[in-house]
Order: sequence, then structure tokens, then C-alpha cells
Amino acid sequence: MTFFCCAYLLSGCAIHKIDIQQGNLVTQKMLEKLTLGMPAKKVRFIMGTPPLVDVFHQERWDYLYSLQQGGKGRKQRLISLFFDKNQRLNKISGDIKIGKRRQQKQAPLPEGFNQKPIL
Repeated sequence: MTFFCCAYLLSGCAIHKIDIQQGNLVTQKMLEKLTLGMPAKKVRFIMGTPPLVDVFHQERWDYLYSLQQGGKGRKQRLISLFFDKNQRLNKISGDIKIGKRRQQKQAPLPEGFNQKPIL
């Protein structure tokens, strides 16, 4: 009987704490798809509906994501997207790293092509 009582009491020592996720998860792949001048509808398709839109500043969308793993400290990330008056992406800011700019490769010129400008 005492064995069962001890086993019952000790089984309560291992409490499982769940992970708590809130907000929109923004991945690096999502950020790499964004380009300045992109229409707001396309940005919404890539990023999802922003959880925070200020009524007085509708040209700014904030994406907030927080994660608390098993009772540890909470990690929080914020990214803000700004649009111009034509609803085109104007600026990206926040504490998520923006991907490297892709360098466009210059197309090879045909043989015999004169590269001097014509004036």
C-alpha cells in the first residue's frame, strides 16, 4: 500500500508544461519573397492577415510572434511593414533579419556587340 502511495506522489513531480505560441509566425522564406513596391494584396497573400493594424495608421502592418517553451522565458519577434499612399510596400523594419539582396546576373552580350554608348 505504501508503495502505491509513494508511486502516486512521485508521479506528480514530472509536470509537463506546454509550448505557448501566439501571433503570426514569420519565416525567412516569407521575408525573402517581399520586394519594395509590391502591392498590399500580394503582401497579405505572402504574410497572412496582420494581427495588428492601427486604425489611425492603416499604412502600417505589425506582425507580432511570441513563443514560450515549457515554462521558460518568452521570446518575442516583431516585424513592421509600411505602405505608401498607393498601398505599395515602402519599408520593412523589425527584429527579424531581412534576407540578403539578390544580385541580378547580367545577361551575356552577343559576340561583336559594341559596348560604347551611342551619343
